[in-house]
Amino acid sequence: MSRILHSLDWLLLAGLLCLAALGMLVLYAAVHQGDTGLWYKQAVYWGIGMVVFLTLCLTPLRILGLACWPIYGIVLLLLMLVPLIGDVHMGARRWLDLGIANIQPSEIMKWALVFVLANWFASREARGSVEIIAPLLLAAIPAGLIVIQPDLGTTLVLLFAATAMIIAAGLPWRLLALAASAAIASLPVLWHFMHHYQKQRVLTLLDPQSDPLGAGYHVIQSTIAIGSGGLLGKGFLQGTQDRLHFLPEQHTDFIFSVLAEEGGFIAVTLLLALYALLIYRILIIGHRAHNRFGSMLCIGVAAIFTLYITVNIGMVSGLFPVVGLPLPFISYGGSALVTMLGALGLVMRVAIESRDSIPWQRPSSPLA
Repeated sequence: MSRILHSLDWLLLAGLLCLAALGMLVLYAAVHQGDTGLWYKQAVYWGIGMVVFLTLCLTPLRILGLACWPIYGIVLLLLMLVPLIGDVHMGARRWLDLGIANIQPSEIMKWALVFVLANWFASREARGSVEIIAPLLLAAIPAGLIVIQPDLGTTLVLLFAATAMIIAAGLPWRLLALAASAAIASLPVLWHFMHHYQKQRVLTLLDPQSDPLGAGYHVIQSTIAIGSGGLLGKGFLQGTQDRLHFLPEQHTDFIFSVLAEEGGFIAVTLLLALYALLIYRILIIGHRAHNRFGSMLCIGVAAIFTLYITVNIGMVSGLFPVVGLPLPFISYGGSALVTMLGALGLVMRVAIESRDSIPWQRPSSPLA
């Protein structure tokens, strides 16, 4: 145990604990005049997530590598069940009721995909188009199941993570340029198949004032909250936009606006600094990883966290269309929080094994 404690990345752990404290504080501010039960539920989710985090920290990568394909297959099966027996919330069918809890398989699939792609690239090099067909299929199949829920935000996360890992694995720039050109050329087709509300979100991004009481309401109220915070903010529990319930989904997608209004520029800077520390440590751990599996795993995790943070803050600030992506470790949500903590547990395990020689590892193994 002392060897494991010595091998922990304490900066990563410190950043995570600071985010936990800040997240619970902001969530309380968002729900204190409404359903405070959500705050207690989030505390329970943190407890469950930390158990998952510690369990993965103590589990050898060799064993985790053997489990990646079964995990991917099980989650893929759950995604197939969602259109058939899934629960509908806010017009989308994304959840499965397992009796003891509701889960969102798409949240788990993000990390399952990173896990299985890391295993794939640990034993193969992407030297040409043939070598990337399988990784693309591994990403495209769940992405197709998620986009029909509909959940465009999560679909983009899957494709972004897969793209980042394929590039890091050694995709030739010629193929990358070809893929980028194909993606740009497909935008008109994507627009044609988008739902009406998704098209409206894009149009609202260009001109929020065109429908201030409808599609533009979310962005307008959010930017008012962010701008009114100023340098020091209005003070804890003193935000008017959240107290008067002008902010939509203020405990989930738009919780950043609560932080900005009550804590101001100082609180926002603190949050961004903690995120920067988190991503920096993940990339450093990936760079120091003693095997390709650990390195690719860290790249995928860092890519997802980066996209989460960028898109969530961008959408509440009016820079991106509104999509359902939570702010990591700040937004309310059980499935998202537990899976994120699990992902960091995997990263921490990479750090532990990179700092301490593991006698059972063999060079011939895909994880070596």
